[in-house]
Amino acid sequence: MNTVRNTQLIKQAASGLGFTYCGVARAEQLQEDARRLEEWLHKDMHGTMGYMENYFDLRIDPCKLVPGARSVITVLQNYYPSEEQRPDAPQISKYAYGKDYHTVVRDKLHQLLSVIRREIGEVNGRGFIDSAPVLERAWAQKSGLGWVGKNGNLLTAKSGSFFFIATLIVDLELAYDDPYAKDYCGSCRRCIDACPTGAILEEKVVDGSKCISYFTIELKEMLIPHSNKDKFNNWMFGCDTCQDVCPWNRFSKPTTEPGFRPIPEILNLSTGDWEALSEEAFKKIFRDSPLKRSKYAGIQRNLRFLHTD
Repeated sequence: MNTVRNTQLIKQAASGLGFTYCGVARAEQLQEDARRLEEWLHKDMHGTMGYMENYFDLRIDPCKLVPGARSVITVLQNYYPSEEQRPDAPQISKYAYGKDYHTVVRDKLHQLLSVIRREIGEVNGRGFIDSAPVLERAWAQKSGLGWVGKNGNLLTAKSGSFFFIATLIVDLELAYDDPYAKDYCGSCRRCIDACPTGAILEEKVVDGSKCISYFTIELKEMLIPHSNKDKFNNWMFGCDTCQDVCPWNRFSKPTTEPGFRPIPEILNLSTGDWEALSEEAFKKIFRDSPLKRSKYAGIQRNLRFLHTD
């Protein structure tokens, strides 16, 4: 089999589907990443996200997700918006401006696998987009797409970090890219110094249990710890502070993916509008949005935390 030709075909197909970058790594156990993940979990930096403890062996070995796996294909999907919210409104992370990325990107992964099977032959594979035990950033770095910054995000020298990362694991031998060897963060500490809750630690460690995204999305309890009062900087759903201050994101370009076009209400609702929004209206407006993860009750809880003494 012509591994170079097949790899070129896959990368061209990924580009045609709208993915900004595509890289390929050999499927193998992630020993070093396994050590770091185990240490992170041991320190309880995952908070109440108990699912992070599950399927540890699957996270570090792609062959346990796809029997006979030979290659891990990683793609990046730009989501940087062309418009932003009014600054006085409750802030929403940019990744949630449009449709739920799980649906948009998963559909593209299915299409990419279909192209591979049509053009190359019967290939066993599975696509993953933030919904299974896959260490996406590790595979992106191994695929030559970028480096992991101090804020834990994958950074690219040409386009910054406003990307979704998705992986396609296949039992097909391909031509492998060299891992991204350089780290261009250098001595910069902007993300560390700007983090409102001090969640970004040294040595590229992020304490997930202190992150605003954790409190506003993952935390299911109806009370956010009062010790965080006045630290959220009006973030109602997620937080982009560490990305907004990153110098590499000056190279971010607006996405061309129609599915990530901002929902009008995201851009236009004021604080009063959000507080007056009924549950029925919320479910209708945000039925295809990542905001449904927090549900109506979670959004109202976050608003109360931001705007009550």
